[in-house]
Amino acid sequence: MTNDPRVVIAGTPMRTLQIVVVALCIALNALDGFDVLAISFAAPGIAEEWGVDKATLGVVLSMELFGMAAGSVLIGNVADRIGRRPTILGCLVLMTFGMYAATLASGVEMLSAIRFLTGIGIGGMVSTTSAMVAEFSNDKRRGLNVVLNIAGFSTGAILGGLLATKLLAVTGDWRSVFMLGAVATAIMIPLVLLFLPESIDSLIARRPADALVRINRTLKRLGHPEIDVLPPPPARVIKPSIASLFTHDYARVTILLTTAYFAQILFFYYIQKWIPKIVVDLGFDASQAGGVLVAANVGNLLGAVVIGLASQRFKLRPLVIGAMIAGFVAIGAFGLAGADLTRLSITAAVAAFFVNAGVVGLYPIFAETYPAALRASGTGFVIGIGRGGSAVGPVVAGALFAAGNSLLVVSLAMGLGGLVAAAMILSLPRR
Repeated sequence: MTNDPRVVIAGTPMRTLQIVVVALCIALNALDGFDVLAISFAAPGIAEEWGVDKATLGVVLSMELFGMAAGSVLIGNVADRIGRRPTILGCLVLMTFGMYAATLASGVEMLSAIRFLTGIGIGGMVSTTSAMVAEFSNDKRRGLNVVLNIAGFSTGAILGGLLATKLLAVTGDWRSVFMLGAVATAIMIPLVLLFLPESIDSLIARRPADALVRINRTLKRLGHPEIDVLPPPPARVIKPSIASLFTHDYARVTILLTTAYFAQILFFYYIQKWIPKIVVDLGFDASQAGGVLVAANVGNLLGAVVIGLASQRFKLRPLVIGAMIAGFVAIGAFGLAGADLTRLSITAAVAAFFVNAGVVGLYPIFAETYPAALRASGTGFVIGIGRGGSAVGPVVAGALFAAGNSLLVVSLAMGLGGLVAAAMILSLPRR
């Protein structure tokens, strides 16, 4: 029998604790989904109360994306250095503080700074939970679980969006959306403390003094035999650093995946950030605009689930490439929908279905590309740099709208990101 618990976990059916870890990480990403989109639901009210124009609003909408970029890169590397569990707890505390502080904002500058800080926590959470889910999953379910973890983002956006829409209809105050997020995020802290153990992969890779004790504690909770000694370290020790991502073994895939994620997520956040304002400008109220964004996030969730299930039977890369190209076509249909709430909702949902399928389909590729010592760093770097570039997406869209371009022209211009992403995936080396 092997003395390596990673091999045991990879080759045996999922146990109760593993399912709990995956479910908890999905819930954490659901919080991310709502926390990111809270500003989108609040945007029409902010614009009205503070007299913000579209160009300035685009900057505000982008601030947590810049924070997410910094958090993904920096905190992803921290998770490889100090562990997954303490990193997740730190991110939760920062997110709770940021959501509450947004209710106290008195102007664009203050709100922008708060959203940047909140984004740091969100970005670190995404990269760390992605690694955690991959490391607690067996081989059979790893790809599906990683996809479902990212799909938690859309689940949170849907459920939180429904609540936010009702809150806005009752209170008429955009600050209530952020208060909802603060309370929901705070509730998750004790749940993580109670039910989320440290990753065995991370403990073996980092090898702290109490690694064996902590690994055996988790193995006991999993119902697996304890081990007497740690598995031997790899012949070539990989330092958890950004520089390691650009060594001979990883440089090419890091560049290609970063470019693909940059382009696709730019497309994704055009839909997520601008739909409420677009719908309001077509003559509908903020509650109806929120309903269209909820429809888009239903499409996001379905796209993630469908590509996750399809990847169990078909090759993932062709599925991802096809989704990216279909998203470009679908956003053109959204641009032609006109001032019809039903058409706007359906075309937004269809476009989001394909665009998000392309996004979440990249995450299992990240998980299989990088070893445990670099998994959070690699995932964090790719999504961090990608989000850092894509944070200009809402700004570019705002500038295009301000210049007088039609909804169709702006939509197709932003949709070009999907075609670029597809080209990058085609260029990946075969594994």
